[in-house]
Amino acid sequence: MNRALPLVRLRVPTDEDAVAWHRIFDDPDVMEFHGGKSAELSVYEELTARQRRHDAERGFCLWTMLDESGEAIGFTGAQPWEREWGPTGEIEIGWRLGRAYWGRGYVTAAAQMTLERVRAAGVPSVVAMVLAGNARSIAVTQRLGMHLAEVFTTQESKQEGHCYRLDL
Repeated sequence: MNRALPLVRLRVPTDEDAVAWHRIFDDPDVMEFHGGKSAELSVYEELTARQRRHDAERGFCLWTMLDESGEAIGFTGAQPWEREWGPTGEIEIGWRLGRAYWGRGYVTAAAQMTLERVRAAGVPSVVAMVLAGNARSIAVTQRLGMHLAEVFTTQESKQEGHCYRLDL
């Protein structure tokens, strides 16, 4: 990618960010690889509260992504993979971006910042769990230098997924 990445800031999610995430992600295109439909506001309230705890305890979380004007446009960051299957206990990086902001480099810029922050927190490696059909997220993993480590079938949707890894 030869173009310059956009200016993006990351902040620990606030209570208000739960409302922003609910609004931004209320789009079937955004939710295509996340269950297909928007979650209730209470899901985002719990998620942002959990991320504040992660940041306090670990020094990283899923941060709210802000564009040049300070507008919340999505999230990116890292958190432990807590499911009973897959890379249980490892640190997963992830992202979700409002549809209006796709294709501008925000996720790549924010994910690079995430890698710097988790490396500084002493995390030795990260994974990214991506459904096989999610070409946009797979492209981000490639831009980050991650490699395909495992192909699996998801427990919930029985779809093919990929586990990408990167040593920090």
